[in-house]
Amino acid sequence: MDTNEKIKIVGTNIQEKANLIWNVANSLFGAYKPHEYGLVILPMVVIKRFHDCLLPTREKVLATYEKVKQLAVKDGFLRTASGYRFYNTSQYTFERLKADPENIKTNFEAYINGFSDNVIDILANMGFFTQIERMADAGVLYQVISDFTADNADMNPEKISAIDMGYVFENLVQRFSESYDEEAGAHFTSRDIIYLMCDLLTMNADFSGEDAPAKTVYDMAMGTSQMLTCMEERIHALDKEAEIICYGQEINPFTFGIAKADMLIRGGDPENMQFGDTLNADKFKGYTFDYIISNPPFGIDWKREAADVEKEHKLGDAGRFGVGLPQKSDGQMLFLLNGIAKLKDTGRMAIIQNGSSLFTGDAGSGSSEIRRYIIENDWLDAIVQLPNDSFYNTGIATYIWIINKDKPQERKGKIQLIDASKCCQSRRKPIGNKRVDIAENSRTMIVQAYGEYRTETYEGTEEDGKPIVCKSKILDGVSLGYRKVVVETPIHNEDGTLVLKRGKKVPDPAKRDTENIPLTEEVEEYISREVLPYNPDAWVDEGKTKIGYEIPYARTFYEYKEIEPADQIAQRIEAHEHALIEKLHELFGKAGE
Repeated sequence: MDTNEKIKIVGTNIQEKANLIWNVANSLFGAYKPHEYGLVILPMVVIKRFHDCLLPTREKVLATYEKVKQLAVKDGFLRTASGYRFYNTSQYTFERLKADPENIKTNFEAYINGFSDNVIDILANMGFFTQIERMADAGVLYQVISDFTADNADMNPEKISAIDMGYVFENLVQRFSESYDEEAGAHFTSRDIIYLMCDLLTMNADFSGEDAPAKTVYDMAMGTSQMLTCMEERIHALDKEAEIICYGQEINPFTFGIAKADMLIRGGDPENMQFGDTLNADKFKGYTFDYIISNPPFGIDWKREAADVEKEHKLGDAGRFGVGLPQKSDGQMLFLLNGIAKLKDTGRMAIIQNGSSLFTGDAGSGSSEIRRYIIENDWLDAIVQLPNDSFYNTGIATYIWIINKDKPQERKGKIQLIDASKCCQSRRKPIGNKRVDIAENSRTMIVQAYGEYRTETYEGTEEDGKPIVCKSKILDGVSLGYRKVVVETPIHNEDGTLVLKRGKKVPDPAKRDTENIPLTEEVEEYISREVLPYNPDAWVDEGKTKIGYEIPYARTFYEYKEIEPADQIAQRIEAHEHALIEKLHELFGKAGE
């Protein structure tokens, strides 16, 4: 979604609401540097959202509190009274706080401390208690609270839905990231991509039936949790009675706070939202899920987590990373392994990766072994190449990997590659590096290609009239594998005879070579055809053979374009020369008149 356009959803102008909230920065000017505004604005939005949710049941909560305040266990009564999984027992509202400027700090702290522990935990993770002191000392606390008390700052869920609020938070996180000179895309993924991932995941899924079990959805790098929200929305569109339980983990305290707040307001279990680094502080150890949807960071090193990751790697099958470790400069394939470890035997995952996961690492390397593990277990269902410039923080090629642990019979042993790099429409105004959107027609075409599951080229137009093209190829999984063999050449004596040691040829290290031989071809046949005609004494050292896998996207979709015949090129050049000479004659002829 273009957050720089006036976009209305459910009657709410998201851009105007976000602008209004961000304008609170005017009250922070001088007391805070521009890159620090988000330290106040993001948690204050969370607080005001909680406040406006609780306002209709406030009197009931206070009356209930008077009845149960002496009890050791009172949370259940207060949650029932509030209608949410959180509550506030203080006497204050934003209006009452605004009415007493002389005691603003004391009263505001009393208001905050009146929240249930799960809300206080969110604010603590966001570091907000330090900001209360700082705002009070700088004399801006009263004005900030007054700004959030304005009528047009109302965040009651009846006026702004959870989906709309997600857009507002995304807009604010983007601005906060920009003020920090930070990459906004590190925190959230645009809705056009999320909806495509959701549609690919839920295709042909059955959620019907009164006895249908609850479906679990997990995001290992959830940001503000919008992927989980969209997934829940998509599943309910298929079956409004389906029961969905969302889980997520996030390392950024601000986006984690937003995600947990959203879960509380939507009535989910806040304990399903966990704070921490997924790679070295897995909060869902032993859990498995029906669906996983995630856009983990790529191009980010995992040196900080290396000690714990390497320790878990040594556990082999008892850990998440036993199969292999990618290079330390890019940890995205570790998230891929984490997701596979947490999928049920019938589970499906959609995860974003960049191009390095397709081919980085030679046979026997950690990255190649990860690809081998996924392909030989027949879990890789499809990969979709997205258009360049689809993300806020990068313009490079990106891909959705679809992992399916329970492929239907017609897909077993096969992998679908989809080139959707030309399925998009240009944005009227870019946001960062995001210059294109996967609009509805493009998304429909990609999902059609995935669902029809055949080698085919699909063509159409987007809403803006731009032509769109989607190409699908079905490959045998084994065709992506190869043997890396070591070819030895023997040492020869000066007279050309072989140097032998104990009756065996002695290899010449200086002439040692390697060959990558497709798994679909016999080694002996390949060597006989490609090596022995040029090196008749060569042989393969079978003890050094390694198996590798790579996914050659460019080669798979390469289309040979026949070169124009030489005689036609000559004719074009000759015609061009004649035309040029005529123009010169005309020019100089006029000059001589």
